[in-house]
Amino acid sequence: MATPAEIPPSIEKLLSDERGLALAAGHGRLRTREALREAADRVRRGVLRAGADAAGAILDAAKATLAFRPAAGPRPVVNATGVLLHTNLGRAPLAVAAREAVLRACGYSTLELDLATGSRGKRGEHVRPLLLELFAPGRADLDALAVTNTAAALLLALDTVANGRPVAVSRGELVAIGGDFRVPSILARSGASLLEVGTTNKTTPEDYAEAVRAGAAAILKVRPSNYRIVGFTEEVSLGELASLCREARIPLLFDAGAGSPTRFVQPGLCDEPVPAEALAEGADLVCFSGDKTLGGPQAGILLGAAALVGACAKNPLARALRPDKLVLAALAATLDLHLSGRAAEIPFHAMLADARVPPRGTCAPDRGFGGRARLGGRGGPSRRRRRRRDGDGIDASLVRSSPPPPVARRDRGRGPAPFARAPRRRPHLGGKARRRPPLGHSGGGRRDPVRARGRRSASLTTVTSSARESSVRAS
Repeated sequence: MATPAEIPPSIEKLLSDERGLALAAGHGRLRTREALREAADRVRRGVLRAGADAAGAILDAAKATLAFRPAAGPRPVVNATGVLLHTNLGRAPLAVAAREAVLRACGYSTLELDLATGSRGKRGEHVRPLLLELFAPGRADLDALAVTNTAAALLLALDTVANGRPVAVSRGELVAIGGDFRVPSILARSGASLLEVGTTNKTTPEDYAEAVRAGAAAILKVRPSNYRIVGFTEEVSLGELASLCREARIPLLFDAGAGSPTRFVQPGLCDEPVPAEALAEGADLVCFSGDKTLGGPQAGILLGAAALVGACAKNPLARALRPDKLVLAALAATLDLHLSGRAAEIPFHAMLADARVPPRGTCAPDRGFGGRARLGGRGGPSRRRRRRRDGDGIDASLVRSSPPPPVARRDRGRGPAPFARAPRRRPHLGGKARRRPPLGHSGGGRRDPVRARGRRSASLTTVTSSARESSVRAS
């Protein structure tokens, strides 16, 4: 219970004070009022000692709170998780060229204006020619359309080709990504009905043929990028499905999740989908992401038969799912970097090409998980991994409050794991920042040859976070 000496002045009185008026002028009356209320509550609870000048103590506390208030919107962080494409951290960092393109487009721009004719243009034309040139060169029978994300691309495709009709999907591909993306839910929202095919671990061509005979209006193949079923398994390839769809005269849709112009050579990424290859195998429509392995902003790409893409573009739902000018600007700049042979300027591709990442996935002691997990798998520590307790006793909330905050993973409840790809100077909590000991040194005066060999061998492991994330863990 507060005593009379600890009862703070009224908020209105504090706002009328000269110092309160100055705070309101600099930070706005609403935010100043909230900061004053918070400080006054701390006085009531005895957390803040007011002393003789209660008003001054509350005003000083409110001033400090407002001075350290973080900027609105997402804040920059140091990605020390070892996951290059992390959904919670914004996935692919944009290239400098993409950031400059966003700045150019943030004011008045030619979003839907054709300068050559002076008439109204189409916003999709800023990226459509680039997408076709990069993913389908010389294919006049194909077209491309950009929307907000891959889930939107799939929703639009299903609503266009199969609204009110059944779509055949293997039970082993009814994936749930993160907490929001579920293939059955997308199907239901599109108006199509789900026709489950095969079993969880085994689906044969005859299973799909039976679905076609049952009246399937389309076949949807989904790449389950966030898990793997191993052992007694069987799945049907795109080529086999394409033959069946051509014979039945129904479209074949492929939700690739991620899409890269060419096949990766790094372990764990070798099986990442290449949209051009999927189209060559016979897919009629391919959905993939503009970020993830492409390295651009969050966007969904529909690539495929011109008639189907054109029908999707005319669908009224396409207007609700169209990207804004900033996304189009960043996507166009990213595509241009790929076409210009400057993919190394895209941060994700630059980190993949980092010389510190060896060609084989090995396990480095003290530097996170190794193993050879493929994309979507879980790479656990190998026998050589030595567990450390560097994170024990560290208050993670204090670490996250530093500017910019480093974000690391927790090592199975042992506290934050050692940082990977963090700055050379470690984040610190007061005092002087200490430099990391040279490779092979354990902190003392002698060099540990075993430790040196371990640190020189980095690990490349691919993992997947939420929302169909294609991630690479490089420690």
